Amino acid sequence: MPNLPLTDVAAAGVAVGLVAAAAGVGAALHLSGRPPGASAAPVYAHWLPHVGPGTPLAVVVAVGVVRYGPGLAARLPWSRLLPAAVAAAGAWILSLALVDGWRRGVAGRLTTRHEYLSEVDAVRPGFLRGFTDRILDFQPDSWATHVAGHPPGALLVFAGLDRIGLGGGGWAATACVLAGASVAASVPWTVRILGDDAGARAAVPFAVLLPGAVWLGVSADALFAGAAAAGVALLATGLATGPVTGPAIGAATGPTARRIAGAATGPAIGAATGPAIGAATGPAGRRIAATVAGGAVLAFCCYLSYGLVLMLPVVLALVVVTRRVRPLGWAVAGGAAVVAAFTLAGFWWLDGYHLTVRRYYQGLASARPYAYWVWANLALLVLSAGPVAAAVLRRAVPAALRDRARQTPVVLLPLAAFAAIAAADLSGLSKAEVERIWLPFAVWLPAGAALLPAPTHRWWLAAQATTALVINHLLLTTW
Repeated sequence: MPNLPLTDVAAAGVAVGLVAAAAGVGAALHLSGRPPGASAAPVYAHWLPHVGPGTPLAVVVAVGVVRYGPGLAARLPWSRLLPAAVAAAGAWILSLALVDGWRRGVAGRLTTRHEYLSEVDAVRPGFLRGFTDRILDFQPDSWATHVAGHPPGALLVFAGLDRIGLGGGGWAATACVLAGASVAASVPWTVRILGDDAGARAAVPFAVLLPGAVWLGVSADALFAGAAAAGVALLATGLATGPVTGPAIGAATGPTARRIAGAATGPAIGAATGPAIGAATGPAGRRIAATVAGGAVLAFCCYLSYGLVLMLPVVLALVVVTRRVRPLGWAVAGGAAVVAAFTLAGFWWLDGYHLTVRRYYQGLASARPYAYWVWANLALLVLSAGPVAAAVLRRAVPAALRDRARQTPVVLLPLAAFAAIAAADLSGLSKAEVERIWLPFAVWLPAGAALLPAPTHRWWLAAQATTALVINHLLLTTW
């Protein structure tokens, strides 16, 4: 057994202690008659120790990735490594979901009265013009909870699947699992294209065994995380200038980028960005196309979830690493096209946001104590990103301060993601349920895995897998 640095272990220990404290205080609040708004606080779930059909597969995937993941990530060519990572991540997400069974854990998750599929029939020509009229609660035609709490982008994605014959909970869940699994390609690819091949390879098994897979399968937040990660990967591809080892940038911005864009963002954005990237000729043209596509995907993300405007720190991290600002004009152009399309169709983002804040406080948020959730949320981040995130951040902060002139993606991407999380936490608009809501940011914390000593990686991976398995077998998660 390698010697784990005591400072890393201490950081993880503090993180685990935070989880224990949040659970203890949450239980005390329940007993005192002041429930914090989550029955298994801090987790939005029910206590239900159980096993299911996914249990053996989840254990096999976990053991396989812990045992063989670092070695395969170090030696496989990228043309094989990325598809293998997506396949392994998909198996991990699906197996964890199947611990709760096919109906309860997968096919039925998105079909309840609070979810998107209950409203797909309302998507008709011109429906965007009246979308904001139905956001507030206590109306005869108020939107279902999740539809009202988000811009119309996610509802459009699920309605689009329904219109092409892929309706129902099974297909919707499959789309979410695929989008969530694509993160295992998008995150390492971003690190690699920014010039750190070794750092990207180190991140692969951690992106696969993310404990947040418990909530990636199955929730619409998996769609959000996959789309946001794909947008960042495309933008990084467009901003990168220097050569990288392995496949040429031209190959990556062709079929690979089309697969990432299509899998993570659904037919609409995938169809729009794929041909643009594929049609571009020459490295410069492909970089411009990737930048435009990245801007369009990230803008579309803001129409999936209002909170994804907080991807801005991650975008700024790309700019700092590449030291390129001017190409962002292409990204702005791509994003502006998406904004214009929604606005001309009748949906004004700011109106939707302000009404959603009002709807937020019409529900459980008004009873959830900020004084508890402002720190208990961070305990949920530990469960979603895993204990390795604490060790990564412990190393990233001094690394960023020590050499400000030479910042690397394995340092800046986790710090940027944590900055976004901190802003969301302090806003008071994220009280509870952030184990899934913060997934688009949490997936970037393991990007700094290379900061940890390589001989310790398998032990950290084991801790990540154990976290997910314990949560999924002790709790019945609501999402």
